[in-house]
Amino acid sequence: MKVAFPVAPEPEAEEAEAARLLFAGPVDFLKGVVAMDGLPPADRPEVCFAGRSNVGKSSLINALTGRKGIARASNTPGRTQEINYFTLGDRSYLVDLPGYGFAKAPVAVVAKWQALLKNYLAGRPTLRRAFCLIDSRHGVKPVDHEIMTLLDKSAVPFQVVLTKADKLGPNAIQPVIAQVEAELQKHPAAFPQIVVTSSDKGQGITTLRAIIAGLD
Repeated sequence: MKVAFPVAPEPEAEEAEAARLLFAGPVDFLKGVVAMDGLPPADRPEVCFAGRSNVGKSSLINALTGRKGIARASNTPGRTQEINYFTLGDRSYLVDLPGYGFAKAPVAVVAKWQALLKNYLAGRPTLRRAFCLIDSRHGVKPVDHEIMTLLDKSAVPFQVVLTKADKLGPNAIQPVIAQVEAELQKHPAAFPQIVVTSSDKGQGITTLRAIIAGLD
């Protein structure tokens, strides 16, 4: 049976304000983790951001938190080689995962952090949702299916976030959404809404904040 994947609607004013206040509060970088035994205690809900290298994870986290440099953005694919933890007050964790796929790093380094990524997704009991970032200009690529399949197998619900929507014309996003929707039919762990964002223009940020704030 075909599942619909509509674009997530704008939140109600009350939801949007509660989410704004949450993200306007303390948000701090906690630590970078290079091995599973370095993970912080699983004592609160967390959400993670996954995506192929240079998809805009760091920029999105900066836009969500309203803090320009809390997550380091880079034009060099593969810059993020750790699982980076941020605290959202004392309520939850935001987790920036290593980019998957192509990366300008030694093969052994890439293999190590890809293994860490897989172990994290399979073994973190407090992970409420993964946000799978897809570049609006390219749509779903084969490497994205790899991470989505891993999320399926790990029984981690994931939601697609289209990034860099401002790089497309107003009508050009619709075929991309249709392509993503068709591809998501193959993945049982996919949450049935797509979030369309632009970190530069602020598009979709209010919506994504409200989604995160609503996850307990």
